[in-house]
Amino acid sequence: MTDAFAGKVVALSGGIGGAKLTLGLDRVLAPGQLTVIANTGDDFRHLGLHVSPDIDTLLYTLAGLDDPVRGWGRRDETWTFMAALEQLGGETWFRLGDGDLAVHVERTRRLAAGATLSEVTDDLRRTLGIGSAIIPMSDAPVRTQVETDEGWYDFQHYFVCHQCRPRVVGLEFAGAPAATLAPAAEAALADPELAAIVICPSNPYLSVDPILAVPGLRAAIGACRVPVIAVSPIIAGQAVKGPTAKMMTELGLVPSAATVAAHYDGLIDVFIVDEADSGLEVPGLSVVSAPTLMRSLDDKIALARHVLAQARPGA
Repeated sequence: MTDAFAGKVVALSGGIGGAKLTLGLDRVLAPGQLTVIANTGDDFRHLGLHVSPDIDTLLYTLAGLDDPVRGWGRRDETWTFMAALEQLGGETWFRLGDGDLAVHVERTRRLAAGATLSEVTDDLRRTLGIGSAIIPMSDAPVRTQVETDEGWYDFQHYFVCHQCRPRVVGLEFAGAPAATLAPAAEAALADPELAAIVICPSNPYLSVDPILAVPGLRAAIGACRVPVIAVSPIIAGQAVKGPTAKMMTELGLVPSAATVAAHYDGLIDVFIVDEADSGLEVPGLSVVSAPTLMRSLDDKIALARHVLAQARPGA
């Protein structure tokens, strides 16, 4: 992109897959242009602490602290706490590195003192030197519950403890009907300088749907007279990472970019698919192909530029 992008951008993102594109957007856009509305359906209390996995993935990724080897958590992490906890016979199925633990302790302390999740998250991203805003979808608890052939599981127990092995039957977002959109998220969507809304290539069912389940969010997106652009997390019938394709099959859906496009029907204007899925046609939707597999920072920046190009006049 040779010209600076005019206007502001709101991105809806889950964890790892979404964070890759948000990093590209963050590097292309100027500080203050990007607002990321993060999924908090994955949040849970563990060892007495408030853990926000998707928010933390975004924080670590945009701050350059993410671990490129494991794909989650912080780089150069140490594990003294977990080793000591294991010696005590404690619960160790959800790994908390020492640096990561400090974030959860500070978040829990601040929340107990009366701060909102939005306030704590904003302070953390400022402290880490991140110029883009990161906002939880709601300050109220919304928790993703997974119905499986073995019964109901909280998301983290399904995803981490049971490693997505049970067959998924259904999903529920507990607390969503009573939740309200975080004020800063509402303000970002109502900003007259808003030029585009981006749905990142996160799992549509586990990461994006919890965000869309917050009352008022779909209406706020619908009221925006800007392009809504989604990037497919499915490439040639396969998910780049995570259980997306497996879960779609278990729910009786064909794991394909076309299925994801249909899932977002009525919400998006532009759908970006990988070049492996070029030729896909969806009535009433502009479908654009681009390299969507993001292995390097250059890949992330290139895809971000493709996404922003769709929001330019005449695209």
